[in-house]
Amino acid sequence: MQYIAFVFGIFGFMAYLQQSSLQKRVAELERELTKMKGTSYSNSREELIRAARSYIGQNVRLTLKEDYTDADILMYGNTKHGSNTILDVDRDWLLVHIESPKTNKDKLIRLEALTGISAVNDEQKKTA
Repeated sequence: MQYIAFVFGIFGFMAYLQQSSLQKRVAELERELTKMKGTSYSNSREELIRAARSYIGQNVRLTLKEDYTDADILMYGNTKHGSNTILDVDRDWLLVHIESPKTNKDKLIRLEALTGISAVNDEQKKTA
C-alpha cells in the first residue's frame, strides 16, 4: 500500500513540475505578445525606422496610436506652441526632445506606439 502511495506521489510531483514550467513559458509568451502589441514587423515598421532616422535633428509631427496617447506630444509637440525634435532612433525606441512654452523634456517613445512621422516646416507651424 505504501508503494502505491509512493508511486502516486512521484507522479503527482512530476505533474506539478510540468505544470509550473508550463506556467513560466506561458508568462514569457504573454510578455512577448504584450511587447509586440500593435506592431508589425513588415515593411511598414522598417519604413518607419528609416523615416525616423532621416528626420534626426528635425522638427516632426508624431502620430500616435489610440492606445498610446501622450499628453506632452498632443498638447505641445504637435501644435504651434511647441515642437518635437528627434534626437535618436533605435530598433524599438525613439528619443524625442519636446519643447513647450513652460518646459523642455526628452522622452523615449516605443516605435510600436507610432503610426506615422512627418516633417514640420516653419510655415506649417505658423498656420497650425
